[in-house]
Amino acid sequence: MTVKLHTLPNGFRVVSELMPGLQSASIGIWVLAGGRHERPEQNGIAHFLEHMAFKGTKTRNALQIAEAIEDVGGYLNAYTSREATAYYARVLQDDVPLALDVLSDIVLNPIFDPHEIEVERGVILQEIGQSLDTPDDVIFDWLQEQAFPDQALGRTILGPSERVSSFGREDLAQFVSERYGPGQMILAAAGAVDHDALVKAAEELFGQLPAITSSAYEPANYLGGEHRQVKDLEQAHFALGLESPNYCSDDIHAAQIYAAVMGGGMSSRLFQEVREKRGLCYTIFAQAGAYADSGMMTFYAGTSGDQLAELANVTLDEMKRAADDMGEEEVARARAQMKAGMLMGLESPSNRAERLARMIQIWGRVPGVQEVVQKIDAVSLADVTDFAEKIAISAPAALALYGPVEQAPTLEAMQERRRA
Repeated sequence: MTVKLHTLPNGFRVVSELMPGLQSASIGIWVLAGGRHERPEQNGIAHFLEHMAFKGTKTRNALQIAEAIEDVGGYLNAYTSREATAYYARVLQDDVPLALDVLSDIVLNPIFDPHEIEVERGVILQEIGQSLDTPDDVIFDWLQEQAFPDQALGRTILGPSERVSSFGREDLAQFVSERYGPGQMILAAAGAVDHDALVKAAEELFGQLPAITSSAYEPANYLGGEHRQVKDLEQAHFALGLESPNYCSDDIHAAQIYAAVMGGGMSSRLFQEVREKRGLCYTIFAQAGAYADSGMMTFYAGTSGDQLAELANVTLDEMKRAADDMGEEEVARARAQMKAGMLMGLESPSNRAERLARMIQIWGRVPGVQEVVQKIDAVSLADVTDFAEKIAISAPAALALYGPVEQAPTLEAMQERRRA
């Protein structure tokens, strides 16, 4: 499978990968404008804009946008993250030009009708309310806020209700003018795609866009802190975050392998010790999240209020123990999990298009799968244990607790246990 990349004179990038044997394709426009690109008074506007893109353009109303793709059996959606906003579709091979026409229309020509703004404002406020009512969702927003306090990277993607309630047409248009330039856009496609045809279409649709100078985003500064909210829930929710590498760091693969060893599956240390041996929880996991200039190793579990203190302490003890006695067999298993997960995921054109865009965003190129496999295989047991020691003892920490958490240890007490 061959990846092809072309950059238009104005900076707009087209990247694609033909997957022989497929009769469908995934295609999308990734805009490098997410939550961390907002000023404080704009918090939530990138996500609001994502919603409004589907609410009407100069040539299609909201129903016509949906029907254009669904009439041919396709799928159309979008999402907002902290570092990008994506608009994407999955269609049959013959309908790729149609999908690109619709995607370009909603990205370039939204009309921001005042009535539709009010309708969608209500939808987003309901989404915020639903998030606040979902403990194992909102707790990660609180953890992010504690890790990066008073910073763009620490603010929620949805934004606060009071801010969302105030956005108007001018606010949306201003964010587009500030952040939606051709140099901030990537057209990525995978599956039954013709790269030359995509480039030609992109030249016609995006080639005349004037380049913009997008202001730099606020750099990340992982500080840490504690958020504790007592509420009468069935479970106590526990989320611990520790500073970890950014996605360009040499240590990123060691961090990912460590996360797999600690909480990546049924054979992981935390699953075996906390759930299987002690029966303290149903769900527990660890994951390594990364951004352009920082990252966070997250440990999450849900348990009963009277068992939360034991769960927190056992988690810390397992982190310290991993720095002392991690074995080659565990690291080899984690490597295998990472490689298999990546390779199986890339059998999907949607996942492959997502990877293309992500790699262009990070590296400006798409590393070959074999190159990534080699980097994973190059991580040694010593690399992982060195990383484990940093995480267990010295990495700055953030803590979020929600539910019957009166008996949970404080972050200060957990820090003392880490250093002991």
